[in-house]
Amino acid sequence: MSRFIAFEGGEGAGKTTQISLLADYLRARGHDVVTTREPGGTPGAEAIRSLLVEGAAGRWTAESDSLLFAAARADHVARLIRPALAAGKIVLCDRFVHSTFAYQGGGNGLDMDKLRALHDFCSGGLWPDLVLWLDLPPQEGLRRAAARHAGVDRFEQRDSNFHARVHAAFAQMAGEDSRMRRIDAMQGVDAVAAAIRQAMEA
Repeated sequence: MSRFIAFEGGEGAGKTTQISLLADYLRARGHDVVTTREPGGTPGAEAIRSLLVEGAAGRWTAESDSLLFAAARADHVARLIRPALAAGKIVLCDRFVHSTFAYQGGGNGLDMDKLRALHDFCSGGLWPDLVLWLDLPPQEGLRRAAARHAGVDRFEQRDSNFHARVHAAFAQMAGEDSRMRRIDAMQGVDAVAAAIRQAMEA
């Protein structure tokens, strides 16, 4: 039974931890699970990832950012996600199209209709079956991200207004998109994992 589940949220929301916990939970119940991330997941997309996350915040224009993300997604979907789904696997992905809308649309102010058209083109119209939004106040997320590793990536360098716009875009989508489930990421790790499993079962 294939399923495509995307984990979304701002910086430091705990997506990587929760994907690992859910993958372990599902595998223990006999499911074949693939975990992946955006940008990345395939050799080509990982090469593009380094262009996107390294360097100064203003390294690329908003339009260049969106096109690089789209190029990475096209390779990721064609070479990893669609084959895994066709094989009946559950795919857990750290970020997907809702991050495009939140960061490139909400954060950078690009036109949402153009971003949807770009996504449909690069992914062949692939959308997740379920989107788990790990909701965390932006400043808390940035604090956690800074404590997690040395240095900051291009997106963590952006100012507080940018991250507030990203968070607001996620919140708006959660109120409009029936695929999305809001998970309170201010809870402890175990409580977040339990809420995720409950959303999965529902």
